[in-house]
Amino acid sequence: MARRKSGLSPRHKKILTFLESYQLEKGYPPSIREICDYTEISSTSVVNYYLNQLAEMGYIERSSNVSRGINLIKNAKGIRLQAAKSAAERLLEPVINIPLVGNIVAGEPMPVPPSDFSYYDPDSGVEIARGLLPENDGTEQLYALRVFGDSMIDAMVNDGDIVVMKKVDQARNGEMVAVWLSDRDETTLKYFYLENGKVRLQPANPLMKPIIIEDPSIVEIQGKVVLVIRQLA
Repeated sequence: MARRKSGLSPRHKKILTFLESYQLEKGYPPSIREICDYTEISSTSVVNYYLNQLAEMGYIERSSNVSRGINLIKNAKGIRLQAAKSAAERLLEPVINIPLVGNIVAGEPMPVPPSDFSYYDPDSGVEIARGLLPENDGTEQLYALRVFGDSMIDAMVNDGDIVVMKKVDQARNGEMVAVWLSDRDETTLKYFYLENGKVRLQPANPLMKPIIIEDPSIVEIQGKVVLVIRQLA
């Protein structure tokens, strides 16, 4: 097997530049899908391959069980970032409890009771290091849902994973959101797009077709995904 050449390729540099600029603007790392969009790489597995190489070269650290678990150590110029936190330091950050309030289907929309996602008792929750969450969001805006289905597998969201949501009632194109279809009393987790007066709910699974909603008024945004907690086997 041919050995990988030492040094950074143009794609490595582009990813590192995006990681640095995104972190400065948002205060937290981008998702794999956002890196795909910026670098114009269509496959999340290819981006994951480059990220693993960057980790091997010491430019980033990765947390395998969270979607935005990318810690930038050095930028594309090889400059070590003093603000970067090690995995050990992240473990020492304050832990907060996010209420786990119900289930969300990543597949065909599924009927749920009209009383929202409140399936679990008030003491149910997931503990998360504060440093993994967006810096500007108060914890009162956050809640968690357990995912059922495989329509978002290419976005690294698998059956049984937990998504941490920020409460919003509007979404930008390309954001992963929990959607309530009010005329059907159904909910689903998908990428949101508003196009030509219609809503496209796009799965991240090449075997599944998008859901086209002719009347945008029936689409209620319940929240957008800010973190995915993967359930490791």
